[in-house]
Amino acid sequence: MASAAMQEEQVKLLGFWFSPFVRRVEWALKFKGIEYEYVEEDLTNKSSLLLTSNPVHKTVPVLLHNGNPIVESLVIIEYIDENWKQNPILPQDPHERAKARFWANFIEQKITEAARTALLTQGEQQEKVVKELKEAMEVLEGEAAAKLNDKTLFFGGKNGLGYVDIVLGWICNWAEVIEEVGGFKVLDPQKQPHIHKWMANFVEEPLIKPTLLPKEKMVVYFQMVRQAYLGLAAKK
Repeated sequence: MASAAMQEEQVKLLGFWFSPFVRRVEWALKFKGIEYEYVEEDLTNKSSLLLTSNPVHKTVPVLLHNGNPIVESLVIIEYIDENWKQNPILPQDPHERAKARFWANFIEQKITEAARTALLTQGEQQEKVVKELKEAMEVLEGEAAAKLNDKTLFFGGKNGLGYVDIVLGWICNWAEVIEEVGGFKVLDPQKQPHIHKWMANFVEEPLIKPTLLPKEKMVVYFQMVRQAYLGLAAKK
């Protein structure tokens, strides 16, 4: 339970139901036991609060802490971890913390962005990025093989879920749908056994399980997004 001091603080999260970046922030807040108000944004008709809180990117997630906005999911997670000390998300050891940040950035740059590009492209462009995505997953599988075992289920180590788990967690709910809608295949339990075992453990965590989205609803939304982007690309 959150402490009385936490309850007095004003914590508000501006989000969108489908965003994996918003979900990361929600996981971090729940992991810390922080009470917060969630505000669903209509990204086709953005609120003045969103536009003034994130004037550069004008998108979610935005965390408002006592009225002060923090943007970008990785930045927000680190802010949460630094501001609320209970249940650390990042390792306490400086070297381990640096390693966690490295892998979080690797996931963001080489996997998350590549998956998005693969969904929204086709033909040779898609083939190229899918190849890069497979290579990145091979690298991540190597780290998982070195880090995870029957006693260490998560990248957070003995403390359970950690920074890398929260950043990577989107693949457990979003990746299969992206593959189906985009018409490509990257996830393979034969080639990534440790990642798949991690995924199975991640989705069963009591903190995570209730937040997962229904596949059918996601497929419909992704199809709409892909068709819209491909339509725009065809007009250029």
